[in-house]
Amino acid sequence: MLISERMNEAINTQIGKEFSASLQYVAIAAHFGAETLPELAAHFYRQSDEERDHALRFVHYVVEAGGRVAIPVLPTPKAEFGAVEEAIQLSVDQEKTVTQEINELVDLALKESDHITNNFLAWFLTEQLEEIS
Repeated sequence: MLISERMNEAINTQIGKEFSASLQYVAIAAHFGAETLPELAAHFYRQSDEERDHALRFVHYVVEAGGRVAIPVLPTPKAEFGAVEEAIQLSVDQEKTVTQEINELVDLALKESDHITNNFLAWFLTEQLEEIS
């Protein structure tokens, strides 16, 4: 196995968070669709696809590194919003949280001298810069 048990568990947790973010973006998109805001709905459907892609990147990495994938139970996404700004703020806050979570994975990889995982995570750091900006 190319990753430690601890790193495997941390990435499995992140897989759940990425799938959860994907579902949250579907819920936001559906809300905007129901509010007849098709451009915002389309944006958040695309964001959902990106988050799902991120989760699958982690899944494939764990498998390739010889680990075991265990997807945690996902929380129910928030589906109702009082204003457009509330949904947008939730998405911004979510991306800031994900950035911190990716940073923590990098910290763990560095602590464990896991250069392969650290290299894999570099893509996510660049992606988070794009997401937040």
